[in-house]
Amino acid sequence: MKVMVVDDHDLIRKGIILLLGNYQDIEVTADAGDGNEALVLAMQTEPDVVLMDISMPNGLDGFTTTRQLLLQQPNIKVVLLTMHDEEAYIRKAIQSGAHGYILKKSQGSELYEAIYHVYHGRCYYNTDLSEEQIEKMMKEKEKPISPLTLREQEVLRLNVLGYTNKEIAEKLHISAKTVENHKSNMMNKLGLKQKHEMIQYGIKNYFSDIH
Repeated sequence: MKVMVVDDHDLIRKGIILLLGNYQDIEVTADAGDGNEALVLAMQTEPDVVLMDISMPNGLDGFTTTRQLLLQQPNIKVVLLTMHDEEAYIRKAIQSGAHGYILKKSQGSELYEAIYHVYHGRCYYNTDLSEEQIEKMMKEKEKPISPLTLREQEVLRLNVLGYTNKEIAEKLHISAKTVENHKSNMMNKLGLKQKHEMIQYGIKNYFSDIH
């Protein structure tokens, strides 16, 4: 099982990698310190399972990274790592498409069990909520197909963060005219009239972690 570890804390990341080294059927093929790096490394290394911290810097939290990762590579399994056991977090995990959810206080054997379960096509939610509650949330989960391409989502994210067209163009190595075309296409797809509506849409549907 090829695994990638994503956590913004270097010590935690290295500790998890060291722990997983005890299991002969697990190979850690990559590790990343933020969501943007995770998306790039996942394309390069094609892991089977990604262990993803929820709270990370640079505008992409674990929920957002999970959504984009599964759009990019639908066959990958994602297990979210967190200190939070509240229902709101678990619901967001399910809505993001995560296959597993495990608390950082869990034993190493439980982490292995989570990886094993999701790798073999099962879900693994290790929380204090009952199985009935989890199943209910799973059934309620909506999985709309994003109308936006990955490039449009990246332009939208930078727009939400306050970057100008010129700055977005420089970051993505495209022209300012192409940035404007992406914005126009997004507004047409979403049926929006004003640019501020596009920013509101982005915050609500993709980047709720950006304030």
